[in-house]
Parts: sequence; C-alpha cells; structure tokens
Amino acid sequence: MAKKKADSKQESLAKELRGLIPKLDSEGLAFLVEQARIHIYNMQVVELNKTAQAVNAAAQRRGAIGKKAGQSGARGSSKPADTTLRIGGSESGSSYYLYYRNSNVMFSRGEMTHLVKMVNAAGTDLEIRERLYNWFERERRDIFALVPMANKSDERLKALVKVIKKSFKPGAKR
Repeated sequence: MAKKKADSKQESLAKELRGLIPKLDSEGLAFLVEQARIHIYNMQVVELNKTAQAVNAAAQRRGAIGKKAGQSGARGSSKPADTTLRIGGSESGSSYYLYYRNSNVMFSRGEMTHLVKMVNAAGTDLEIRERLYNWFERERRDIFALVPMANKSDERLKALVKVIKKSFKPGAKR
C-alpha cells in the first residue's frame, strides 16, 4: 500500500514537472538538471554510507575492526564509543573516511580536496566554519547523521576543522 502511494506521488510530481518544462528557459532547465544530478549523487552517497556502516557493524560483531584499528570496542567492554574525529584514506587513495563514534562517512578524493581548500582558505575561524557548515548543508547533509552539529559554532565542527587541517597540509598531494 505504501509503495503504491509513493509511486502515485512520484507520478503526480513527474506530471507536474513535465507541465512546467515548456514554461522554463534554458537557464531554468539547466538549473533543474544540475539539482537533479546533485540529488541523485547525494542519494548514492547515502546508500554507500549505509552499506559501509553495515559492513563495519558486521566486522565489529566479528571483532575484526576493534583489533585492527587498535580500538577497545570488544564485546562486553564498558568503555564508551570513540568520540574522536579522525580521517583515514582508502587503500586505493580514491576516497577518504571520516570516523566518529565507531561509524564513518565516505568522501571522494575531490570532495576531500575541496574541504581541505575550504578550511585553509583565508578568513577568520568563524568564516571558515561557516563555509564548511554551509557546504555540508548544501552538498553532504549525511554528515549531520554521523557528527551532529547544531550550527557553525558547534564544538564538533571546530574539532572537524582542526582534524582536516592536521590530516592534510595545503598543497600536499592527496
């Protein structure tokens, strides 16, 4: 029943969009196409992150991740989840993972390069955090599920800026 309702809603929206297309100029169409591409990309990232988290959870259940990373996440441990932010690269170097509370979010090499440039660009600490926060809101809202940040003054955002700056030096090859 829910799937039928969702399909009906999707068809209704698609019909409305088809009706609006003749009224748009090429700039408006280009904007909609770009927004659609961004939304599709973000949906793919969310799915990839869900898959990565499922794989990590399965590995943690087997005890592989805690031992491999030197963390004490063993069963029966009374220690709290690791709240340290850290960044690690994939073996291929094509992606990076932001780790927090025993979960992670994946960033492409291009995204990480962009983040590094943002945090190292001219500006006050507040301006840098504002740029980063706004980019997350616009491009990668999934980060907020991993690292809850209330606003540009949030301590976790400050910590994230520090870890990006510490992990990557400006101009260094990624």
